[in-house]
Amino acid sequence: MIAILIKLSSKGPVLFKQVRSGVDNKEFLCYKFRSMSQSYNADTKQATKGDTRITKIGGFLRKSSLDEFPQFINVFMGDMSIVGPRPHMLLHTKEYSALITKYMVRQLVKPGITGAAQVKGFRGETKELEDMDGRIRLDVWYIENWSLSLDINIIFQTIWNVFKGDEKAF
Repeated sequence: MIAILIKLSSKGPVLFKQVRSGVDNKEFLCYKFRSMSQSYNADTKQATKGDTRITKIGGFLRKSSLDEFPQFINVFMGDMSIVGPRPHMLLHTKEYSALITKYMVRQLVKPGITGAAQVKGFRGETKELEDMDGRIRLDVWYIENWSLSLDINIIFQTIWNVFKGDEKAF
């Protein structure tokens, strides 16, 4: 159903595929439902509030987090887990690893579809260095405190956030 809506609402493929960095900084192809019009700067420009590239159906997919659903393919392929630090664009890994001391600690585990940083307010655009620093602090905290119960808690918080809404989901 989502694929049909994407095809009816805009030109281009149903899936957005982007190379991201994962465990041990190995690159993998990350899948998402395409929520934006195709653009030359997809690998360098983050989505922003009011971004004109976001399609009508894309806005709904992003707010509901349904755009992330194809990442279960990444989980089945072994590149991602359900919970873990979110995978970043290669450009962000390169830039922020030089600016944030513990940035690369997050590369010690598989990236996740959802994570502690996302449910604790560090989802979405990173306008300032402190935004990414907060995300990395929570990613490192997650790695240092991992447990099955923590993963289950993050999954439930993610589901709750989908229903209550998240102002950083755009």
